[in-house]
Amino acid sequence: MTVVKEPLSENTADVIVVGAGPAGSTTAYHLAKAGLDVLLLEKTEFPREKVCGDGLTPRAVKQLVAMGIDISEEAGWLRNKGLRIIGGGSRLQLDWPDLASYPNYGLVRKRDDFDEQLARNAQKAGARLYERCNVSGPVIDDRTGRITGVTAKLGEDKREVTFHAPLVVAADGNSTRLSLAMGLHRREDRPMGVAVRTYFTSPRHEDDYLESWLELWDRRGAQDRLLPGYGWIFGMGDGTSNVGLGVLNTSASFKELDWREILKAWCASMPEDWGYTPENMTGPIRGAALPMAFNRQPHYTRGLLLVGDAGGLVNPFNGEGIAYAMESGQIAADVIVQAHARATPAQREIALQRYPRVLKDTYGGYYTLGRAFVKLIGNPKVMQIAAQRGLTHPMLMKFTLKLLANLTDPTGGDAMDRIINGLSKVAPKA
Repeated sequence: MTVVKEPLSENTADVIVVGAGPAGSTTAYHLAKAGLDVLLLEKTEFPREKVCGDGLTPRAVKQLVAMGIDISEEAGWLRNKGLRIIGGGSRLQLDWPDLASYPNYGLVRKRDDFDEQLARNAQKAGARLYERCNVSGPVIDDRTGRITGVTAKLGEDKREVTFHAPLVVAADGNSTRLSLAMGLHRREDRPMGVAVRTYFTSPRHEDDYLESWLELWDRRGAQDRLLPGYGWIFGMGDGTSNVGLGVLNTSASFKELDWREILKAWCASMPEDWGYTPENMTGPIRGAALPMAFNRQPHYTRGLLLVGDAGGLVNPFNGEGIAYAMESGQIAADVIVQAHARATPAQREIALQRYPRVLKDTYGGYYTLGRAFVKLIGNPKVMQIAAQRGLTHPMLMKFTLKLLANLTDPTGGDAMDRIINGLSKVAPKA
């Protein structure tokens, strides 16, 4: 049973969470379930759109199950069995692995609806959600340098409000103005990705595999040109497909190309009966940054914890952000709950310092491997050779799927799991 704590006052709480995306809402949910008084501040109003592939791997599904979300088909969720990979003239269909630690299916859900479900779930658990609450900056104690709250503009009239709490969670995405105001800047030595996507009405909308294209061709000039990055096609189950591409800043042409135009050109090369034509497009092409591999650190400092995109938790192997946003939210909430129960400020600080260590122990070695991978595939020729050679070896690709999707059993797994876990363990946790 959830014990809902009476608010300290309307503008005061045990914890303030800034941003009600997957990271913020998951953090707020777990904090509220543990009985803490939580303010969840969202700058927009639900439902609202977010740029995403809308595909959820089994890692994200596990988090949804843990939060008690109804993920049945009757509740509007479309299940997928695995990943179909296309490249090098080959096509390989791989099921999600059967593991003790994760379910063997993924899900698809549009982000406007998905994010609202998580936010309402946090609200139901006891978090106090403020929509149209645009946080403008931190409140800092001059004596200690610690964050003690945030200033914000609330509602249609943009009324200036100050919220107070001894701990603040930055879940405000890649731009994370709150982290910047606290002096936490992006690390330039970490990879950054860009995703662009749109929706088409399509007969392929009920595809029960996520589809990944390892080669992107620009066929608009006199000569076909192989581009860095990968493309995706995810059936949404509602008459539309989410079609997009991801590209990495390790590629030489990252800044010089118009990726919206590349997406249009790629779609134009698809079979006509799939329906990925301008007249079937149901909305504009939108883009978003993918901050990867701990590109903002430290993840805890002076009363501020970073979760999700604010802390650069996107998986560099596959551009997946939602699972890691939710996982980091759960980890942060667990650390905060333990710190909250300590008797003195010094003891609470010792508990809070554990958060970045847990993140590095959990993801550090794996993300280091991912950074090496990103450097390799920044060269589209490397991706082409890998696709041509790899896709003809199903066992190798099964291993690759486990590695790229970070789906292994930590104990008692098969030989593939042991190799991946071993590599992650010995890689530096930077």
